[in-house]
Amino acid sequence: MSSRSIIPSDLQGYHDDWRMSPGVISNGLLFLTGMTGHRPDGTFAADPEEQFSSAFAKIDSVLSEAGLGRSALIEMTSYHVGLQDHVDVFRSERDKFVVEPYPAWTAIEVAGFITPGAIVEIRAVATTTAP
Repeated sequence: MSSRSIIPSDLQGYHDDWRMSPGVISNGLLFLTGMTGHRPDGTFAADPEEQFSSAFAKIDSVLSEAGLGRSALIEMTSYHVGLQDHVDVFRSERDKFVVEPYPAWTAIEVAGFITPGAIVEIRAVATTTAP
């Protein structure tokens, strides 16, 4: 079994600082690292919409680097601090991002993340054989 790391230039820090790949292609699937909504300087906006938009932009970056579009997404799991406080805003941002065929989705409430200030982390799986 061979695998290949997907490392967009804007996410090189994931590889260099955290020793992980933003994405890994293996057996026809692209597995994405959980993406938070931090800004390029590492800070988090207090505005949930900005965090969600930033997290989805990172997913777009990995998909693009792999030569894929949003229609390749087959599964998405979102982890939230304060899910009930922002689920409507998250769904609105998610609706701007997902395209048919819509990916499977699970949303989970968590107590917190490794980086203070994060309110969401999104992990995803895409197929590399999408049309």
